[in-house]
Amino acid sequence: MSPGRAAALALGVLLGGAGPLAAQRAPVLQQIKVRHPYYYREMFIPQVTSGPSSAAWSPDGRELVYSMQGSLWRQLVGSTEARQLTDGPGYDYQPDWSPDGRRIVYASYRDDAIELRLLDPSTGASTALLRDGAVNLEPRWSPDGSRIAFTSTRYEGRWHVFTAAVTAAGRAERIERMSEDHESGLPRYYYNTVDQYLSPTWSPDGRELIVISNRGHIWGAGTFWRMPARAGGTPREIRDEETNWKARPDWSRDGRRVVYSSYLGRQWNQLWLMTADGANPLQLTYGDFDATAPRWSPDGRRIAYVSNAGGNTSLWIVDVPGGRRTPVRADRRVYRSPVGRLHVAVLDPRGRALAARVSVTGPDGRGFAPDSAWRHADDGFDRRERRFEYGYFHTSGHDVLTLPAGQYELEISRGPATRVEHRTVAVRAGTDTVAQFTLRPLGDLAARGWLSADLHVHMNYGGAYRNTPRRLASQARAEDLALVENLIVNKEGRIPDIGYPVGRDPASTATTLIVHDQEFHTSVWGHLGLLGLRDHVLLPGYAGYAGTAAASLAPTNADVADLGRAEGAVIGYVHPFDSDPDPADTTRPLTAEFPVDVALGKVDYYEALGFVDDPMATAHVWYRILNCGFRLPAGAGTDAMANFASLRGPVGMNRVYVHTGALLSQRRLLDSLRAGRSFATNGPLLELSVNGAALGDEVRLPASGGEVAARVRLRSNVPVDHLELVVNGAVREIPLAGDQRSADTTVRVPIERSGWVLLRARTDRAVYPVLDLYPYATTSPVYVTVGTRPARSKADAEYFVAWIDRLRAAAEASRDWNSADERRAVLDTLAKARAEFERRAKE
Repeated sequence: MSPGRAAALALGVLLGGAGPLAAQRAPVLQQIKVRHPYYYREMFIPQVTSGPSSAAWSPDGRELVYSMQGSLWRQLVGSTEARQLTDGPGYDYQPDWSPDGRRIVYASYRDDAIELRLLDPSTGASTALLRDGAVNLEPRWSPDGSRIAFTSTRYEGRWHVFTAAVTAAGRAERIERMSEDHESGLPRYYYNTVDQYLSPTWSPDGRELIVISNRGHIWGAGTFWRMPARAGGTPREIRDEETNWKARPDWSRDGRRVVYSSYLGRQWNQLWLMTADGANPLQLTYGDFDATAPRWSPDGRRIAYVSNAGGNTSLWIVDVPGGRRTPVRADRRVYRSPVGRLHVAVLDPRGRALAARVSVTGPDGRGFAPDSAWRHADDGFDRRERRFEYGYFHTSGHDVLTLPAGQYELEISRGPATRVEHRTVAVRAGTDTVAQFTLRPLGDLAARGWLSADLHVHMNYGGAYRNTPRRLASQARAEDLALVENLIVNKEGRIPDIGYPVGRDPASTATTLIVHDQEFHTSVWGHLGLLGLRDHVLLPGYAGYAGTAAASLAPTNADVADLGRAEGAVIGYVHPFDSDPDPADTTRPLTAEFPVDVALGKVDYYEALGFVDDPMATAHVWYRILNCGFRLPAGAGTDAMANFASLRGPVGMNRVYVHTGALLSQRRLLDSLRAGRSFATNGPLLELSVNGAALGDEVRLPASGGEVAARVRLRSNVPVDHLELVVNGAVREIPLAGDQRSADTTVRVPIERSGWVLLRARTDRAVYPVLDLYPYATTSPVYVTVGTRPARSKADAEYFVAWIDRLRAAAEASRDWNSADERRAVLDTLAKARAEFERRAKE
C-alpha cells in the first residue's frame, strides 16, 4: 500500500468513516455510460416540461403531434384545441408521424429505461416497438416508412445511431448500429474519449443520414456528418461547428436544405439553414433565447420549433420564406381520462400567501404541475421508494392543477428552516378540490441574525427554460434564500449570462438579493468562485482548455485570484473533491491547485457542501488544511443550473447560513463569511459555540491544555443518524434521542494541542425532501490555541508537499505553454507553496 493511500485510509478511520456506505439513491437512467450526466440529461434527453418539448408534422401538413406535460398531444395547425393522445404510465416524448399517417413512433420513459413505442393516432392504442432496457431516443421514420433511425445506448451504454426495420405488425427487426465504436484518444473534458453519434435525420431518398458526432474533436457534443444509411458505411464530415447536444438537424423533403439549432458565435441557440453538404449556413431566427428542435413541414415552407422566449417552453411555426412566426397555443385541452382540478394554497402563520416548493405525485408515480409552471425533477432516486424521480415546481402561494381522478401525495417545503408539510388528497372527476397548507418555521435562525445564501448558481446554462433575475428571485423566495450568487460562466464556447453586469441586480428586493459574479473554469487547476466583483467578468473565463487558444496552464488559479481581488472579490474553491486525492496514486490525475492557493493566502472560503459525489471527501481535504494551521471557513453552493428541468436539487439546496445581523448586504455577508461565522447545510440546522466563542472565533488555553465546553444545537426536518463533534480531525459522536431531529446539549472535550473544533450532522442515506446524496451539514471551525503553539500536523503538511510535487510534474510535462517565462512563473508559484508546507511540517 502506498504511503499516501495509507495516510488517506488512516484519516478516514480517524474521521469516522467515509460517509454513507449504502447509497440507495442512484442516478436517473444509470445504464448510460457517458461522462457528465448532468449535461446530457438536460440538454439531450427529453425532460418533462409543462410546455411543449418536441413536435412532428402529420403527412398532410395539417396537424402537429407534440410532447407536453410528459404526454403526447395532437393539434390542428391554426386551432387552439389540443387533444391528449397518451396519459401514462410513463413520460412520453419525441413523436414522429409515419409517412402513411397510420402510426406515430415515440420515446417513452418507463421502468427505468426509455423505450420506443408505436401509437395508432386513430384509436390511441400504444404498443412497445423496442423495449431493451436501454435509452432509446430521437426516432425518425425513413421516407418510405419501412425503417426508423434512432439514437440509443444499447451498445456499451454509449450514444450511437441505429436503424431498425418496422414490420406491419409493429415489431422492430434487423436492428443495426450505423456508427463505429471508436476510441479517439483525445483529452476530452466533458465527453467520453469514445466518439458519440446522435440526432439522425434521413435524406429524402432514404439512402443517407446526417448525424451529429464528435469524431476527431475535443470540445462540443459533435459536428455534422453525412453517412450511408447502412451498417459499415463511411461517414464524412460536412460541417465543423461546435454544438452542445441541441443541434438536432432536419433534412428538408427537397433534399437541398438542412435546418438545425446553433449558438454559432452567440450565447443562445437559434435556427440556422445550411445546404445538405453543410455549406454556407444562414441564420433563420434571432433573439436572446433558445429556438430548438426544428422540424420541416412536408411542403418545405414551414418549420415547427420549440422556443423559450417567454421563459417556459412554447411551440412556434416560422414560414420559410417570409419569417412570419406563429405560436401554437393549446388554450383548450381535451383529456383522455376524466379530470378534476386541485387548488393548492400555501400560507404563512399570519394567513398570507407564501412562496414555496410543491411536489405532487400521482398513483402511478408520475409528477404533476400546473399548465404554466416550470417543472423540475431530481437527477436520482431510490427505486425502492419511487418509480420515477421526485418532481416539483415553485408556487407564489396559489396554483391550480388539472389532474386525472385519483389519490395524490403532496409535499410542501420551503428550505431547511421551515417545517415540511405532507398530505394525501383525493381528486374527483369534474370537481374542484382545495388543499391549503400553513407553513411554520423550524427554529428561529432569522430572528437571531442568520441569513442564508447559495453561493453557486447558474441562472442560465443551456437548459430547457430561459431564466431571468426576476424569475431567479422568485425561485429564491420559494426556497427561503436571502442571497443568490449567479456565477456567470461558460458552457464550452458560450456564456449565456455574459450580458448581465456584475453586482446587485435590479430585481433584488429588501429580502431577496440577486447578485451577478463569476465562476472561473479551468480543466486543470479546479474551479473558483469570485464573489463581489466590482467591475467586470474576467475574460477569457477559462484556462487549460486543450486544443484551443486557452490551452496554456496559465493563468493559474492564483493569478485569477489576484485579478479577482483587484476588483474586491472574495475567492473560494467550488465543488472541490468527489473523492479523496491520493498523491501517491499516479494512475489517477491530480492537478487541483487548492493547497497551493491556500498556502499563498489566495482562498477566502471553501465549498464544504457543493455539487460533489461525496461531501465527506471534500471534508477530509478541508480537515487536513485546518490541521496545518490555515483558517478556512465553510461556504456552500448548489451549482444549480436554475434553467434546467432536471437537476440535483433546486436553488438553495446546498446553502450557507451566515451570521450577519438583520441587514441584507452582499458585502456584509461576504465579510462575515470570511470571518468564519457560517455553517453549510442541505437540511440540518446547526449551532456551535466553544467556551462561549462563536464560529470563526478563537479559544485560548494554557500551555498545558484543558477542557472546553462545546454548546451544541440541532434542528432538522429529517432524522439525523450522526451528530458529531470533530476536533482536529478526531470524531466524537453525540447521542441523539427520540425522533433524532433535535438536540440541545453541552459536550466537554479535552484539548491538548492547538487546532479547531466543528460540528457536523449527516444521515446514512438519502431522505426526502433533501434532494442531495444524503442530508449533511457542517459548521465552520472554532479555533483553539494552546499556549503559543500554532496548529500543525507534520503528516498532513507532507501530504500536501507530495500533492504539489504532482502538480509540478504535470506542469513540467505540459506542452501547452505560450512562453518559457509563463512556464517558469507557474513553477515558481508551486515552489513557494511547497516551501510553506515544508516549513509547517517542521514546526
